[in-house]
This record gives sequence, C-alpha cells and structure tokens, in this order.
Amino acid sequence: MPLPSNAAFTRKGSTVQKVTLPGVKSTKASSKKKDEEEGVDTADGWDEWSHGKALIKPPDQLELTEAELKEEITRILTANNPHAPQNIVRYSFKEHSYKPISAVDQMAVHFVLEGSLLHRDSDEARRLRAKEALPEETATVNTGAEPDEEKPETPATPVEDGGEVEEAGEEDRPDSVTSKTDRKEPKVTNQFNFSERASQTLNNPLRERSCQTEPPPRSIFSATANQWEIYDAYVDELQKQEKNKEKQKAVASKKENDKSKKKMMPMETQRDDITKVGKMSKICERMVNQNTYDDIAQDFKYFEDASDEFRDQEGTLLPLWKFQFDKAKRLSVTALCWNKKYQDLFAVGMGSYDFSKQGRGMLIYYSLKNSAFPECIYPTDSGVLCLDIHEQHSCLVVAGFYDGCVAVFKLKEDGLELVYKSTAKTGKHTDPVWQVRWQNDDMDNNHNFYSVSSDGRVVSWTLVKNELVFTDIIRLSVNGAVSEGPEDAQQPGTTCGTSFDFHRQIDYLFLVGTEEGKIHKCSKTYSSQFLETYNAHSMAVDAVKWNHFHPKVFISCSSDWTVKIWDHTINTPMFTFDLNAAVGDVAWSPYSSTVFAAVTTDGTVHVFDLNVNKYEAICQQPVVAKKKAKLTHIEFNPIYPIIIVGDDRGYVSSFKLSPNLRKKPKGKKGQELPKGPEVEVAKMEKLLSLLREPEQSTV
Repeated sequence: MPLPSNAAFTRKGSTVQKVTLPGVKSTKASSKKKDEEEGVDTADGWDEWSHGKALIKPPDQLELTEAELKEEITRILTANNPHAPQNIVRYSFKEHSYKPISAVDQMAVHFVLEGSLLHRDSDEARRLRAKEALPEETATVNTGAEPDEEKPETPATPVEDGGEVEEAGEEDRPDSVTSKTDRKEPKVTNQFNFSERASQTLNNPLRERSCQTEPPPRSIFSATANQWEIYDAYVDELQKQEKNKEKQKAVASKKENDKSKKKMMPMETQRDDITKVGKMSKICERMVNQNTYDDIAQDFKYFEDASDEFRDQEGTLLPLWKFQFDKAKRLSVTALCWNKKYQDLFAVGMGSYDFSKQGRGMLIYYSLKNSAFPECIYPTDSGVLCLDIHEQHSCLVVAGFYDGCVAVFKLKEDGLELVYKSTAKTGKHTDPVWQVRWQNDDMDNNHNFYSVSSDGRVVSWTLVKNELVFTDIIRLSVNGAVSEGPEDAQQPGTTCGTSFDFHRQIDYLFLVGTEEGKIHKCSKTYSSQFLETYNAHSMAVDAVKWNHFHPKVFISCSSDWTVKIWDHTINTPMFTFDLNAAVGDVAWSPYSSTVFAAVTTDGTVHVFDLNVNKYEAICQQPVVAKKKAKLTHIEFNPIYPIIIVGDDRGYVSSFKLSPNLRKKPKGKKGQELPKGPEVEVAKMEKLLSLLREPEQSTV
C-alpha cells in the first residue's frame, strides 16, 4: 500500500526515500485528477460501502422474544487471566521445601510493535538531521549508515504508484522560485491520531536533619625525648618503687587506712562526675515526665467541668498527679505545706501516727513539674510530725519530730542541709511536737518560730548565729495557764497541746487546741492565764486555723466527727458539721472566706461553701479506698485551684476543683462586682449577722 503524500516521518538507520514538499497546496480538482489517474472509482466505492452496512443475519441465530430481549443480564469483567497457571511452585531455600506461589502474573500481552519512526518536528529528529549534516529545508528525512543501499529495500509497490509519487515530488520541488513565492506551506495532518498521556505521583520533599555537638577540647603537646630525660624517668621510677617497698613494711593498720583513703578517692570523683550532669539529667527527666503525663498537664491548665452547669451548685474533684516514693511507702503523710514563692513546690513530712511502731521519718520536696520522683529527700532518725516553710525566705523549712526535737533545714541546689536542731541541753520538748509555725523576725532581725508539744509547752525558738535559743511562752494546764521557767518540773495538771495557729492581723494573738478537746485563746505578752477557753470538742482537737480574710472567725476539727466554725468573741460555735467519720484535717481556701475543705478517715474529701449551702457540703468525694487508706492532711494551693491530700500509706494525691467549688457571685448586667478582701469579709459578716440577730433580740 503506498504511503500518503502528506505524511512526513523519519526512520532510523535509512536514507532519504521520499520527499514531500511543504509548499504543495491540495485542491478538489487535483484530488479528482489524482483519483482518475490512479483508477479509483468513487461511485463504486460508495455503493460497496452502503451495501456493507446492510444487516445480515446468520442462519443459526437464536430467536428471542421481546421480554427475553429486554431482560438485563449482569456480567462482571475481571482482570484475571483465565489461562494463568494456579499451581506454580518454587523451591524455598529458607524452609528447604517447595512452596506454592500465591502471586501469579495476570497480564496477557496481545500485541507488541517496536517502531523506528520519528516525527520530523521532534527533538530526536532534529538531532539526527544535525548528526547527518542534512539541510533543514527537507521536510521528511530518513537517515541511516548506508544511504546508497536503502533504495532497493523499499517495499514492493506497483510501478505506477511509485512513478506517480516521484513525479509529484519532482513537480512540487521546493527549490523552485515559483513554489517559494506562490505556494503556502500546507498544514500536515496527523495520519496516526497519536496523543501522549502520562501521569506522575507526587514525590515528598526531602528533608535533612542534622545535629552537631561541641567538639572536645584539644591541646597540642610536643616534647623531645633525649637520652638524659629517659635516664631521669627511669631513676624516678626506681625511687617510687623503693618508697612503695618501704610503705609495705609499715604497720598493717596504716595500710588499711591507706586503702580506705584510696577507695574514697574514686568514689569522690564519681560523685563529682554525677553532679556535673545532675542538673541536665533532672531537666531531661522533667521533660520526659511532662510528655508522659501531658494529658494531666492539659487538664490542670485548661479543663473546666462543663457538667457543673447542670449540677445545681454541686461540684467535683478532678484527679491529677499522684506522688509517691518507694522508700516512704510504709510511712504516713503527717504534714503538708506549699512553698509561697514557688507555687509548684510543696513539702511533705513522713512519719507514723501509730505510737507503738515508731521509727524513721523523712522530709520530702515534690514539684508539680515532676511527679515521678521527689525533688529533694532528707531521711531522719525520728518521724516527722509537722513542718512549715518560711513565707519570705522560702529556702528555710522547720520541722517537728516525734522525739521532741525541732530542726531548721535550708534548701540548696544539692539538697536539704540541717542548719539548726534542738537538743536536751537547748530545751527540746519531752513529747512529740505537733505543730510548728514561722513568725515575724524579732527586733534584732533574727528568724523565729513557735512550737507546741504534748508536754504542754508553747515555745518560741530564735535563730541566733549557730544555735537555737528557746523561750517558754506558756504552759498549758487543766486549771489555767502557768508561766514558769524551763528548769521547773512539769506539774501533774499539765494538758497536751495538739495544734495551734497565730492571728494574721493581731500579732500577739494565737489559739491552742488540746488533747482534751478545749481551745485556748492566748497572748504572747500575757502568759499568766488564758484570754478565753472554748469547750469545743469531746476528743482531741486535730487542727485549728484562723480565717484568711475575716479577723474574728476560726475553724476547728476533731476526731469526734465534727467541724466547727467560731467567732472568737462568742463562746459557742456559729456552725457545726457532722461528717460521720473522724476528721483528720481542715483548711480554709485562699480565694474565698466561706469555702473550706476537710478530710476524714473513711477516705472522703468534703468541700463546703457557706455562701451556697450553710447545712451540707457541696462536694463529698471519696478519693481513696475506704478499707485500704485513711486521709490525714489537706492543703489548698495559694494560687492554682487545686488541693493536695495525704494518706497513711505515704501517697499524696492532687485534685482540681470544678468551677462550682470556686464560683464567684454573679452581678447584675452592666454592673461590675467589687473585688478584694473587703468583699470576702463582708460576705462572711453577712452570714454571721444572720446567726447573731436572734441572740441580740433575746438579751
């Protein structure tokens, strides 16, 4: 079949066969003439085409009814090759046996043709023309290594057809002047209707990560080894060996001392090496723990319980971190105190309330930033029963012990350091110390603190240079206060002090709770008798604390299951709450004058807001198992809305107060509520006035 005249392609490895001229202009007349010359009958071809379109039925065609023709038959075409074998096995060298292959190639190749044609306008055709040094005017070029031998290899076609093509090529030669001027280059149609499509997946961008450490320090050392230097080195070595022989002849005791010293040296160097990386390792530990407990940190910072809106003024406690130390598991939490300067840091005193099983104790510092391990640990020979951190100098902490001693510690980078400790010579207590409190510095700017003990003494301790100086403020007795010197013998009528607290505005005023259930109002300056005595409880007073805002109100709790709120100008309690279990501790909130919390031995935390409900707690939530642990102490954080609770198994748990437990009163629209301590005082005074009015009317 002859190639069309307007198709221009380049074949690799061949010479120029046919040249089609770009200036040829095709018309209807020329095409008719060409058809007549080639002997093509157009009319006969149309008849044949129309006859070919006629519908021909094979004789064996199945005749179907119209209902059968309209029936839809669903067929699913799959890409599986029906001729693909399913039982191919290969030898597995790993298992030493033949294994069938599950993945079979389903692709069937029907036709493959590797062509050598190139489009004349393509880059590769241009490169071939440039390589063979052919002129650019030629429209279609076939290149090859042997151009003279290509002509006989053309396919066998009729002589007429070939001659006509050659004649047409000679007539339409582009070299002639007339063809250049009169004829326009015709647009060559695409004979093969070829379209190229391609798709490419998105490649992820490459990223490089690299880190560089600081190179180790280098020092250049150079020396020249002469003969005399070598000789001197040998002489020095001989002298060292002689000295070692003399040391070996020394007394055996000296050898043991020397060995012990030599053993100490590497231990000290190891400690020095550990201290170099101690700070960095602690930072890494904090980062790991914060990532591990990130959900708790997010809850602490941002979570607000939305269900409080539907609880009718009741709230909940959200559990946060739980602090524990393996070596303090068998000890009870006997004291809790927040650091006023660093609000994430708090101290925990560990001891025992079981007086038949007294032993060691521990003073531990924890941080909210790292709940896995304490920041500081100081083991003690006797159990810690109370502690207090100085408000201005937050590095100082005072602790009271079961054996009657009081001690002052200083917090440093490398841990706690014991600065002062009372002894029998310096007037230590003869019974357990139940409460210690820092007070304002004296006239000479010396730090001082107070302590109360079961021996009935309330003692003032002053830090003077390198010693503790004590002064007995008051002695507790059954009939009244007795002021005596430290050398006098204890009277049989002395009562045991269990707790005390100092007034926040009146410096000389303080309260003392006793083991008999009474609360005494005392003065630092007037120590011969009590200012007032309140018959508060029927059992020992576990805690007594002044309100943070109102100057007349204080709270007390006892093992007789009750919590009572007092006005110190009235002998009877203003509020009494029965919690159905022994109350271990009670604490006022730092943000409201009417909110306080208490813990009981049945493992429940009770939160009250007198402004919301004067009769019941707005939150009663058990936080530990009833049979396994008993709650001993509770403390509010001075800034954040969280509380920490200690139990008798050495665990300290932290909880976040829901919005209802720290709700502020709502004002009318357009009015701003006043803020400050005066508002809190007025809120408590309003509650007290409701209780005072009936009494005043009867008088």
